Amino acid sequence: MNELTARYGSDDDVLRSEDIPLLTGAGRFTDDINISGQAYGAFVRSPVAHGVLRGVDGAAALDMPGVLAVITGADLKAAGLGDIPPAISFPGKDGMTMAAAPKPVLAYEKVRHAGEAVALVIADTPARAADAAEAVILDVESLPAVPQVADALADGAAQVWESAPGNIAFEWEYGDGVDAAFDGAAHVSRVELLDTRLAPVSMEPRGGIGEWDDDLGRYTLTAPTQGVGLVSKMFAAQVFGVEPDQLRVLTHDVGGGFGMKAHPYPEYAAILFAARQVGRPVKWCNTRLESFLADTAGRDTLIAAEMAFDGDGLIQGLRVNNRVGMGAYLTTFSAVFATNNTKNCLASVYTIPAIHIDVTMTLTNTAPLGPYRGAGRPEAIIAIEQLLDTAAAEMGLDRVEIRRRNLIAPAAMPYTTPNGPIYDSGEFEACLDSALALADWDGFSSRRAASEKDGRLRGIGIACFLEVAGGILEETADLRFEGDGYATVRLGVQAMGQSHLSTYTRLIGDRLGIPPSKVRLIEGDSLEAPPGTPSVASRSMMMAGSAMAMSCDTAIEKGRALAGHVLEAAIEDVEFVAGAFRIKGTDRQIGIIELADQVSTLALPEELAGGLDATEMFESAQMTFPNGCHVCEVEIDPETGAVDVARYAAVDDVGNVFDEMVVEGQIHGGIAQGLGQVLGECVVYDADGQLMTGSFMDYMMPRADDLPMLDVGHHSVPATTNPLGAKGAGESGVAGALPSGMAAVADALASAGKGPIDLPMTPARIWAALQE
Repeated sequence: MNELTARYGSDDDVLRSEDIPLLTGAGRFTDDINISGQAYGAFVRSPVAHGVLRGVDGAAALDMPGVLAVITGADLKAAGLGDIPPAISFPGKDGMTMAAAPKPVLAYEKVRHAGEAVALVIADTPARAADAAEAVILDVESLPAVPQVADALADGAAQVWESAPGNIAFEWEYGDGVDAAFDGAAHVSRVELLDTRLAPVSMEPRGGIGEWDDDLGRYTLTAPTQGVGLVSKMFAAQVFGVEPDQLRVLTHDVGGGFGMKAHPYPEYAAILFAARQVGRPVKWCNTRLESFLADTAGRDTLIAAEMAFDGDGLIQGLRVNNRVGMGAYLTTFSAVFATNNTKNCLASVYTIPAIHIDVTMTLTNTAPLGPYRGAGRPEAIIAIEQLLDTAAAEMGLDRVEIRRRNLIAPAAMPYTTPNGPIYDSGEFEACLDSALALADWDGFSSRRAASEKDGRLRGIGIACFLEVAGGILEETADLRFEGDGYATVRLGVQAMGQSHLSTYTRLIGDRLGIPPSKVRLIEGDSLEAPPGTPSVASRSMMMAGSAMAMSCDTAIEKGRALAGHVLEAAIEDVEFVAGAFRIKGTDRQIGIIELADQVSTLALPEELAGGLDATEMFESAQMTFPNGCHVCEVEIDPETGAVDVARYAAVDDVGNVFDEMVVEGQIHGGIAQGLGQVLGECVVYDADGQLMTGSFMDYMMPRADDLPMLDVGHHSVPATTNPLGAKGAGESGVAGALPSGMAAVADALASAGKGPIDLPMTPARIWAALQE
């Protein structure tokens, strides 16, 4: 039993959980791991946002005590290492191809954002490595920088990449027939929104240990990823030019990812190369400042949208123009989250006959953009919900009523949207009604009157939403019975807070009729796990869970034949009940684990070879569509502009709920991140591209006392497109919180005849708006 397997083994019959090891300090995060003889790495990072790299002088660092090596981008290019390209690309407008802007492992020739890794120093202690990194001298000729999207698209702007004129990495559009809807509209509402750049700030910063085994000819990376398969595949094929089994990736516990840890980061490739160069394992851990500087960021979109209505407030058409700040390099899923993810959500829960979206992916002198919880979906939802609130005010309609008039009816399912997706299920008006009741919407006027009596402003916001879940629509589960008393499942997805250990073992236990303690879960080893997609796009239960269910069903069917062989009965006389194969009408039976253990020692006929083992790939014909309605209520102190989130109600349809506590935890986390963006989260660069928010003193994070107790309800309508009826829960909290929080603050300001204001809605901005 290898180390990863042993962690999950247990002989007791109680439901196991991640909670005890994580809460008692027994977790196994990357920084908890040390390897005998390891050295330590420290990165030298660019002090400027844009410049020509003339040289890197590491001579003084090499003379310092304990220093083993100074590695530069030129060294890596000489050794034949490749850059890290995006994993996905597709045609844009008029067949346009996405610009080539791959991420170098270490910068060479140019630096393109402040904090970009330029050199790696290896020493025998972390302190010596850090000290020596300070001694490395960079010769950089500074160039003008364009950290903001609007600046990068301006005439005459400095070019981030010469191969991408006008700093346009990609132009893409979808939809037609919308012009007629606007030409005949009784009313058109318009909004322009700043969807601020965000730092994912996971609890566990990135880090890694690189190893080289000369005997096996294999690299091994231990790092907190969201899926080992993608990282292994990208590094092997694109960077090192080796076979996949020559680059092993191990992931143990992960302290949050939110999309940010899905990438094959350059630092990981650098420490792998360094381990081979110095002949020792090399460990590196990000500082929080490095995380702000170099982790992929989220959002960063300028949104211009307009919606056409008839005289009754029915939506006739929607136009959206997004200019997305991609940063200096294009990352793994750049093409997807900036384009299709937004496009696929534009119908939301409403009947919108015509939709058009136009996207400009813009290169800027900032850290690269990546998927961050929601990954393109919130950009669609905030545009739609802000347009509906604007139209309601302009047309003299109630905010709830304008939504109700436009909701897609359950009888319309399956519903084909003009933006592509086909909704298989959903009861959107029922979610709306449940949320209004949970929030006591009708009692708001009396609560507003009480606040105003105390000299405070009170506002309420509502958001109906739908998002897409699933991402890449195939996933494999490898279920094995290895003769040791356990059912072992190997998966390509990766837990990072979603409680896979609790939910997956229970799912398999229930399916096979065995205690969850007899299920062993193996994730996080690229040599063990089947090919798969990282844990992104709220896909783990829908995709991996469905693959597990299929593998269990196959194992049971194979078990009927095996049980017939062992019990000397015809297969049609064998039934599976409560974890045992039984000959119908008799008391002769054998448990599934006992059967697996027994047949592992037998010489089986050819048609029964392989025992109960089952590997199944689930392929979904469609995404799933989590949806819901959230209501946020805020109170504002006009003397300071401070916002208090007074009440919050959320009703979500995530399909079948397998563990209510886990689902509610996911929704709570998403709400906190959505409201964090409303209340203050924002990555800020100055005009020269210097990061101004490099610590928690500068970057506002929501804390426990910023949020009220959250009232969460469920209106579950099972998905029909997967065997579990699951829709995905990981991102719906953000989808509801961001637009409802924005609307609540705007409503409070409007009650005083003020606003609107941009994100983030900080006390300073609110106070300034109230003084105007």
